[in-house]
Amino acid sequence: MDWLIWSIIIALSVAVLIMIRKNYQIKKEAELFAGKVEDTLEAIITGRGWKAEEELEDSLWGRTGTQLEKAESVFWQKEEDSFREKEIVKGLIADISHQTRTPVANMKLYTELLEDEVVSQNGKIFISKIKEQMEKIDFLMQSMLKMSRLETGIIQIQKKDKNLYETIHHAVADLVPEAASKSIDLYVKSDENIVIGHDSKWTEEAIHNILDNAIKYTEPGGKISIQTEKQELFFKVSISDTGKGIAAERQAEIFTRFYREPEVHEKPGAGIGLYLARKIMEIQKGYIEVQSEAGQGATFNLYFPVGKV
Repeated sequence: MDWLIWSIIIALSVAVLIMIRKNYQIKKEAELFAGKVEDTLEAIITGRGWKAEEELEDSLWGRTGTQLEKAESVFWQKEEDSFREKEIVKGLIADISHQTRTPVANMKLYTELLEDEVVSQNGKIFISKIKEQMEKIDFLMQSMLKMSRLETGIIQIQKKDKNLYETIHHAVADLVPEAASKSIDLYVKSDENIVIGHDSKWTEEAIHNILDNAIKYTEPGGKISIQTEKQELFFKVSISDTGKGIAAERQAEIFTRFYREPEVHEKPGAGIGLYLARKIMEIQKGYIEVQSEAGQGATFNLYFPVGKV
């Protein structure tokens, strides 16, 4: 009877050893397969010129490799198509810019000449209205060109270690007269020696757009403040106003192209400024958020990745 028990124990032990060995082999094969897939995907993404073996065996890797080779072909075809489309758009944008610049400039010139002519009081009002509309057209065209150039990669944002306070200062300086005309207090609370990686020109554009909106939608006698704060992973620039605020259900929409809130359609604007600000921050690997309640003002926070400070 003892020999039967021992036979069973030995048989079970052998079975366990076989299972352990098979599991080990499966694990090694899985690791090898995962490594091959990872290396192949990396080669495809970085364009190192990966190519499948001449004859892929009829196995899991063989079938996967064949599909990856097809995926690579599709991927690079789409890349080529995208590049060609960007080149076409680049040409169109250049043509639009060239074709519209001269007519707009001429219309402005003729309007100024008309102002020197003897016209009726109604005529002067009409000339003033024409000038306003020309300014809107010019602003809209410039905004759309900036938007298109950013989206198609024609304009490359160049991040360099620069003084962020100076960038903020330039954005604020352009809008001081406009804020003063509405008796709006505009002030900056920041360290003047902040050096972080950012594109000063386009970051100034983003801050300018947010400030322009803040001034536009803040009642006379209001306040607008800019503050900076260094955090663990990001450097934060906060722009706060005492304006009309933004309802919670609209806060996601304000960063989309051409969006304008229903109650502000009588005010000048094209609904592009905040979209551009978001795009500029995203390209710099940062992001933008808004904190607001209807009637309680708004705070826009711009987050820049922390590099050398």
